[in-house]
Amino acid sequence: MAAVREQLPQGRYGRSADERADRKLKIIGAVLGIVVLGVIGWIGYDYVGGQSLSAQVIKFKVVSDTSVEVHLEVRKDKDAKGTCTLRAQQTSGDDVGRADFRFDEPAEQVDKVVTITTTSRATAADLVGCQSD
Repeated sequence: MAAVREQLPQGRYGRSADERADRKLKIIGAVLGIVVLGVIGWIGYDYVGGQSLSAQVIKFKVVSDTSVEVHLEVRKDKDAKGTCTLRAQQTSGDDVGRADFRFDEPAEQVDKVVTITTTSRATAADLVGCQSD
């Protein structure tokens, strides 16, 4: 009995349908990968480049059972205006005070000591965030 050949002779009739489909999938995958990387890069650039106001707490001092002084350093574009939110917390992590502070000064760096009024004695103070106008 003669053996039946199920495949075409290699190299005689061009690429098979499977090889063409694999090539198309590779091209589509590469294009989608480049698009996704481009979108991620654009979002990252916009986030970093769009930040015109940043701040950090340099130190804080619990003044009394009802107030905390916070030394806040704000870096911003010279003409930028914005608001920073600070909070004071107890040892348990519960908020005992929260305050928003505005920064309109025409300077690139602003150092300010601000006071947060608290409902009970605080043990920590931190920066929640800043937003530019």
